[in-house]
Amino acid sequence: MTQRTLVLLKPDAVRRGLVGQIIGRFEAKGLSLVEMQLRTITGEQADQHYAEHVERDFYPPLRAFITSGPLVALVVEGEEAIPVVRTLIGPTDGRQAPAGTIRGDLSLSNRENLVHASDSPESAEREIGIWFPHL
Repeated sequence: MTQRTLVLLKPDAVRRGLVGQIIGRFEAKGLSLVEMQLRTITGEQADQHYAEHVERDFYPPLRAFITSGPLVALVVEGEEAIPVVRTLIGPTDGRQAPAGTIRGDLSLSNRENLVHASDSPESAEREIGIWFPHL
């Protein structure tokens, strides 16, 4: 089943010059880029994207981080794109992510973990609507 998913290459990925390498992993797997944009988001946009986390203790530092500089938002498409992308990026904490995953190979942090990806078809639809309402 062909799916679309939202991927955010977070400010640490942009700052570290890893955008091309990360996108290359998605393309090498056979996924297609549908839409891509470099942008810096506001706190209000972060609140909308992370609505389910706004009241959690970990959110204020996450909000500060995600708004700290430019990020790359993209829509990726392909066969079972949502689980495929989630497998490619690995678990949230880069210190525990297995080698061979984006986070396992490139991240040493739980918060600054390079990539966000939608975790379900419902999340993908909601998140794509926030970032790329014309799709």
